[in-house]
Amino acid sequence: MNPHQCARRGILKFAGASALGGLGAIQVVRAQTASGNSGAPKARLVVVMLRGAMDGLSLVVPHGDNAYYQERATIAIARPGEAGGLFPLNKLFGLHPAFEAMLPYWEKKQLAFIHASGSPDPTRSHFDAQDYMESATPGRKTTPDGWMNRLAAVLSGPHPTPASQRLQALNLGPTMPRIFSGEAAVASLAAGAAAVARGSLDRPELAAAFGQLYAGDDRLSVAVREATATRGEIMDKLASDDPKADVGALSLNGLSHDTGRLGQLMARDSRIRLAFVPIGGWDTHANQGGGKGQLANRFALLAQGLDALARGLGDHLQETTILVMSEFGRTVKQNGTNGTDHGHGNVAWVMGGGVRGGQVFGGWPGLDTASLYEGRDLAVTTDFRDIVADVLERNFRLGDTQLAQVLPGMERRKPVGLFG
Repeated sequence: MNPHQCARRGILKFAGASALGGLGAIQVVRAQTASGNSGAPKARLVVVMLRGAMDGLSLVVPHGDNAYYQERATIAIARPGEAGGLFPLNKLFGLHPAFEAMLPYWEKKQLAFIHASGSPDPTRSHFDAQDYMESATPGRKTTPDGWMNRLAAVLSGPHPTPASQRLQALNLGPTMPRIFSGEAAVASLAAGAAAVARGSLDRPELAAAFGQLYAGDDRLSVAVREATATRGEIMDKLASDDPKADVGALSLNGLSHDTGRLGQLMARDSRIRLAFVPIGGWDTHANQGGGKGQLANRFALLAQGLDALARGLGDHLQETTILVMSEFGRTVKQNGTNGTDHGHGNVAWVMGGGVRGGQVFGGWPGLDTASLYEGRDLAVTTDFRDIVADVLERNFRLGDTQLAQVLPGMERRKPVGLFG
């Protein structure tokens, strides 16, 4: 196969599967709908989505609510001061001991939780709930784009510059998520060793042939050239100061490897304003465990990954908000297989600069039977869109018109107070 044929096969893969050569995937679509101001010049946002419905009642435990211990006979986390017990956050809440790596951020007031938060839509379907959270239109399946893509369009302004000057949205993983679907340009970075592996389209002779094939002014040619340039920039930024440090890197169990690399990339390139990190494995219907066990192990890895992201950002954490959410919570009462089933309310959290940390926000509805949603779940008292709106209003300086573009259909706004 000659270089021209190789290059054409590469672009077909790019066009059909949103991959450029299948490595360090870069998807670029030219922004067509953008308005509003350019936002604060340094503000950044990283959204971490815990797919599968993380059990927030095990992470930020309402140890001051006796119903918690009554409903979870074998999987409850021990009270503060007991063997394997919680780290106390206040008189009502404590933090799972496996999440210890996050304690320094809590103590430095760079971390805050929002309990009893989530989507107002009652679905218990993972697919629907994630779709609604990523489109920010609960209950409406016809929304064509994701809220982070709409945010990228707003930040680009009405006259976006070429992609090489506006690399601002980055997805960690090979599949472009719902939250980034839309018209604004998004780059997708592979996880693990694939993120820095060189492929056939990085070979100079193929790159030259590729450029000749798509040298025109049509939309596809322009998008391909922008994708190629963006990939080259990311690969250069990802290169280690000591090349030997990246040899033999594992794809994952190393969440912390990928998040640390993401943080370093954002620290090196101030143009990257938005990033999305999806993490699976939270559907714990059986053998969930308590202070130890499968969920505790996942909490430890998540905490290490978030710590690596913050460390990778370094001083740039001060201009960055890390927002962590999951599509819904889990039942208050444990099930017959020592796990929990699909629920409703959950806990979200924010890390970074400007956060009024060291606090648990949100109205606590209680876990007594009369207070439960549908008699079984933690109720939602804080709409996840209000959390997002707090971030966008405070850090990106979006006004009402811009907020309405990013978060359409919100009937009323209820400030959470996450930022000073």
